[in-house]
Amino acid sequence: MRDTPLWKRPPRLGLWVGLVVVVLLSLFAWVRRDDIRLAAMDPAKPFQVSTPPSAPDYDRPEAWALLPDRPGRTGEAAIFFLGPTSYSGSEHWNGPIEDPASADVFRRVMAPNHAGPFAPAGQVYAPRYRQAGLYSFTTLREDAREARRFAYVDADSAFLNFLARTGPDRPILIVGVEQGGELVARILAEAGSTPAVRNRLVGAWLIDTVVPSDTPPLEPCKTPGQVSCLIAWAWAYEGDDSTARDLQDRALVWDADDLVNIGKRRPLCYNPLLQATTDSEAPSRLAKGATNATGLEWGARPPFVTRQVSARCINGILRVSRPEARMLRPFGSWEDRLRTPGFNLFYADIEADAQVRLRAFLAARRPSSPSPGASQTGPAGP
Repeated sequence: MRDTPLWKRPPRLGLWVGLVVVVLLSLFAWVRRDDIRLAAMDPAKPFQVSTPPSAPDYDRPEAWALLPDRPGRTGEAAIFFLGPTSYSGSEHWNGPIEDPASADVFRRVMAPNHAGPFAPAGQVYAPRYRQAGLYSFTTLREDAREARRFAYVDADSAFLNFLARTGPDRPILIVGVEQGGELVARILAEAGSTPAVRNRLVGAWLIDTVVPSDTPPLEPCKTPGQVSCLIAWAWAYEGDDSTARDLQDRALVWDADDLVNIGKRRPLCYNPLLQATTDSEAPSRLAKGATNATGLEWGARPPFVTRQVSARCINGILRVSRPEARMLRPFGSWEDRLRTPGFNLFYADIEADAQVRLRAFLAARRPSSPSPGASQTGPAGP
């Protein structure tokens, strides 16, 4: 009897079992894809035995992501901008400042969207720093905390260099976003009350940053035009209670030189639509302009869409309505969605706020004008 051709033979049981296994594994990988990606970002070796990248030299221009071409123009503020997390590699707990992927994210996304609102107030100085990698903000492991503490070494060194570069009298704005805001909070706690900072400080902006309201590093800004005060908020969309809870439950804040859970302490919450630290609701008609500036050249002014969001502080978290414009929705890869967004819901509001506070600061510095008929050379004799 002739053998049955292979193509006519019934499939073997092993083949079916193999196909089922492949399908199940594929399904498991799809369901757990975020966990798999996250595991791939884990540096794997303990922080204590890892070798950190070389320290930046802030006297050299390559240690800065943004530097003014002609620094120190009279009457203009200097802005210290410490950017959010852009390093997502797994080779280091703290990324090298020359990492090309990180530099590209800062240039294309973070600078135009989040440093841009401050540029009209003056000249922006943005240091590169050995930032904790993106993985460090997805876990509360001690290694991750060590990486976040380590980043402060560069932040502090860059800030001291910034103060020296900008002279003793020039007005300054201090800005930190996400990881940058966390580090600026400690800078303010340690240096904010010194004359070198306090006498020059227009205001400090800690954006996408949880700061405890019971121990803020500066007095919170309670009214528009108030100067030498603190602006801080972390936000979640209305209805996204899971993110709001995570912001409260997983936030780390400074206790001297250590990072500890904020616990049940209420975060400080500033409403950028009202330009004040308040629980009052701000309707969308007050929103001056949101934008997606990703990909714009530094210095280019982006187009705005107005009245996109309402905002209200609830239990220390800024709850924001979902915008209608598609360009203001999360986009990009899984890693992109973990980072600070590539859009800014409050761009024009932040821009206006910074300029209002700068004008108030400069006005307070000017000598009072003499009253009509008064001597220009001094008080009259008896």
